Amino acid sequence: MEYKLSNNELAAMGVFTAFVAVSTMIVNAYVPATKGFFNVGEIMVYTSAILMGPIVGSFAGGVGSMLADVSLGYTVYAPGTLIIKGIEGFIVGYLVQYRFKPDSKNRLKTISLAAGLTFALLVLWGGTEYFTGNLEFTIGIAPSIITGIITVPEIFWAAIAIMSFIFIFSAGLYLDPKIGWLVIAILIGGGEMIVGYYIYETIVLGQVLALAEVFVNIGQVTIGLLVAIPLSRSINRIMPGIRRPRAKTAEPK
Repeated sequence: MEYKLSNNELAAMGVFTAFVAVSTMIVNAYVPATKGFFNVGEIMVYTSAILMGPIVGSFAGGVGSMLADVSLGYTVYAPGTLIIKGIEGFIVGYLVQYRFKPDSKNRLKTISLAAGLTFALLVLWGGTEYFTGNLEFTIGIAPSIITGIITVPEIFWAAIAIMSFIFIFSAGLYLDPKIGWLVIAILIGGGEMIVGYYIYETIVLGQVLALAEVFVNIGQVTIGLLVAIPLSRSINRIMPGIRRPRAKTAEPK
C-alpha cells in the first residue's frame, strides 16, 4: 500500500530533525560511574515519534542524531546512530499510533499500573546505582559552553521514582488510559536503542567498555520518557492539527 507524506509531515521532518540534533548537542553530562556521556536527545526522538508517527520519528531520530554525532566529532558513531536511532523512532511511532487498539478501558488501566511500576523501579535502580554523586555537565555548543558539577543525592531518584509512578498510574486512570501504552512503547523503542548501541560498540567498534554505555543509555531513555510524554501532549493540545488525520477507531468500552 502506497504511503504519501502529508505537508505537515514533510515540514515536521525538517523541524524535528533540527530539534533532535540540537537537543543531543546542547546538554551533555559526564557520568563517572560508567565513564560515559549522557545527553537529552531522546526527548525529541520520542516527541517526534509520538506526535508525527513512525516515518517522521524514524527520519528525525536517525538523521538528527547522526548530524549531532558528526558535529560533535563522533563520526565513528554516525553510521550506527543513523540506523539505531532511526529504528528507535520508527518503533515508538508505530506502536503509539498504529499497533495497540484494546477494546477495554480496564485493560488500559492495568497496563498503566504495570507501566508505572516498571518505570518507577527502573528509575530507582538506575538513578541510585549510576547517576548519584557528582556529575560533570556542559550546556551549549562550542564555543559558547557552560560547564559545571552538580551533586545528585539518592533521595532525588527515590522522589522521581515515586512521582513517576503516581503520574503514570493517575494519568492512566483519570487523564488518558493510553498513557501506560505510551510508556511501554517508549521502553520497547528505548530497549532497541540500548541493545543496538551495545552490539555496534562491541562488534563494529571493538570497545571493551561498551557495557558501561548501557547504563548511560538507560538513563537517556528514562529522561526522554519523563519529558517526552507531557511535552508531546502539551504540543498536541496547543496545535491539535499537527498529526496526520487517520481513520477513526472504536473507543474502548
